[in-house]
Amino acid sequence: MTAKFDILYDHLKGFAQLTDNDIVESQPYWKARRMKKGDFFNMQSMVCNDLGLVVKGIFRIYYRDEQSGEEKNVFFFTENQFVVSFRSFIARFPCHYFIEAMEDCEIFFISHADLTGLYDANKSWAKFGRLLAELFFAYSQSRAEELLFFSHEERYLRLLDKHPNIIERIPAYHISSYLGITNPSLSRIRKRIQR
Repeated sequence: MTAKFDILYDHLKGFAQLTDNDIVESQPYWKARRMKKGDFFNMQSMVCNDLGLVVKGIFRIYYRDEQSGEEKNVFFFTENQFVVSFRSFIARFPCHYFIEAMEDCEIFFISHADLTGLYDANKSWAKFGRLLAELFFAYSQSRAEELLFFSHEERYLRLLDKHPNIIERIPAYHISSYLGITNPSLSRIRKRIQR
């Protein structure tokens, strides 16, 4: 995956306007990792120690409902998105969720300790940390507002806007779980949109 470091480089440059020197300074800390479908980036009840950038693949964040035993999808991460349980990562306490690879995936990741070291040593990386926090706050608020203010169909359209080819890549029941609806309801929404 050495050639794919360019993807990480371009993303870091675009995300936080990091200079070549800033990125070179961080390079020893970023590690490449291949993950198989079904592998976990992080497990429930464990502290999330790494921040990843998805180079290839899809991850889901989900939790298991204690009463029903049903898995409920909360969020998806696809290519060129950071993958992390952010609250666990920054607060250093166990995560409420699982983060699972839904396809064979490739990521670059950096540990909390190494990223914090970069924050302390370099103002540009401290800015990266602020922008990362703002990004995950926006994700969180956007998801809460979707559940409060948008119809199931609007949520579906917003999901397709963020992840255009997701319906071809993962089973429909995962989409239904994310939207909080049944599979037949999802089928009806898809038929209405296709008309």
